[in-house]
Amino acid sequence: MAAIGVQVQKPRLPHGTMFFEMFLRVLITVGSALAVILSSISVCDGRWVSAPEEPTFGVWDTCNQGSAQCGEDLMWLSQRMALVRTTVSVGVVVAIFGLELLMVSQLCEDGHAHRKWNMGSVLLLVSFLLSSTGTLTYVTLLMGTARLGTFTLLFWCQFVGVFLFFLNGISGIYFSRLAA
Repeated sequence: MAAIGVQVQKPRLPHGTMFFEMFLRVLITVGSALAVILSSISVCDGRWVSAPEEPTFGVWDTCNQGSAQCGEDLMWLSQRMALVRTTVSVGVVVAIFGLELLMVSQLCEDGHAHRKWNMGSVLLLVSFLLSSTGTLTYVTLLMGTARLGTFTLLFWCQFVGVFLFFLNGISGIYFSRLAA
């Protein structure tokens, strides 16, 4: 007995689920954009530690020019800041590419959108690793000099940016596995 005229319909997702999925994708993308903005502003300025009557230790310039405290004893610090500058700057660049892939995966709903989303999330995690390595190296280099109250707002912007790279990268990967 064959059934004639029976159509098999594809199950539809409830309208609320589609809205929730799009809302989470936009939230992860906006959070990643915020992290890129915070981290890039922080890296471009680079003045992460400042205290009155002490040298300013920045990512790009180790101390204030013309200061008597910027002698031979701090030459080792300026040489090691190259590692901090490199890792943090490359971390921001990798995050920009990750953010671009997240946005493209939402705009172009083709067969590769899922892979683009995953790759963007992985790039955000790579950015987290690079940025956190640079930030922790900076803190480690200045452990004897800097105190908690001497870190500037720009350092805390970098700290929040690194945290958002991690949070958005992990969320993107987890969300992708839930949606698949």
